[in-house]
Order: sequence, then C-alpha cells, then structure tokens
Amino acid sequence: MEQATIGRSVVIKGDVSGAESLYIDGRIEGTINFADSRVTIGRNAVIVANVTAKEVVVMGTVTGNIHCTDRLDIRSDGSLTGDVVTPRVCVEDGAVLKGSVEVRNAQKQAQNEKAAQAKPVETVKPVEHAKAAAASAATSATLAHGSKVMYNESN
Repeated sequence: MEQATIGRSVVIKGDVSGAESLYIDGRIEGTINFADSRVTIGRNAVIVANVTAKEVVVMGTVTGNIHCTDRLDIRSDGSLTGDVVTPRVCVEDGAVLKGSVEVRNAQKQAQNEKAAQAKPVETVKPVEHAKAAAASAATSATLAHGSKVMYNESN
C-alpha cells in the first residue's frame, strides 16, 4: 500500500487532497480531503484544517472538523477540537476530544446525503428524530477508561 508523508519541518497552507494514504508529521492549515483513504496525524503534527477521509488516526493536535466514512481513532497523545461525523469512533485513555460527535452508520449517512441533494431541507418532526436516534444506536462508539470527552449536543 502506498503512503505519502508530510515531514516534521513541512508547513502547508491551502488544500491537500489525494487518493493514497497520508501520514502527516508537519503543519497544515486549510483543508485535507482523502475521501477514499486513511489520514494519520502524527505525534508532531499540528493541523488547523477540516479533514475528510475514509479513516482518520489522530496522534497529534487537530483543530477543525473531521468527517470519516469508516472510522476515527484518537490515540492517547491525540487532541481534537472540532466536530466529528463518523460511523465508528475510538478514543484512547489520555486523549482529548472537545466538540460534537455524531455517530451514524455508513448506509444511513449515504442515504441522508443523497436525500439532501435531491430535496430541500425540512424541519425534523419529533417522531422522525426518535427514529434517527434509534437508527444511530446501532452504530458503535468506544471510549477507553479514563478518556476525557466533552461534547455539545446540537438537538
């Protein structure tokens, strides 16, 4: 498997995108888009960007929103300040997570995105909200013992 690497001394201001896995140990300010690949934020990395990827592993510092289609993994040295949308999330002991977390399964997420493109936004009725909450209960979220997690509930 190919993997691109952004070294410790590299600073990028702008958009970073690609179709292979990416390991970042430097600084990025802007956006990171690797929709079909894995993005690993190394221990020395400082990211001030929104990240979109299939899978994201955070070992450094991220300030920005993360959107995963498979999994978010925040390791013990990792720090994330921003909102998260993902079907699966794992937060290790010692990790810091500050922001809202929306865990939804991949099939439901694809259906919602397709529906959003097809019709205008409508207000959510209480019955629909309860169904959505029940559907998201089928997804998984794992928090290691002692993890520090702070979130804002938007609904």
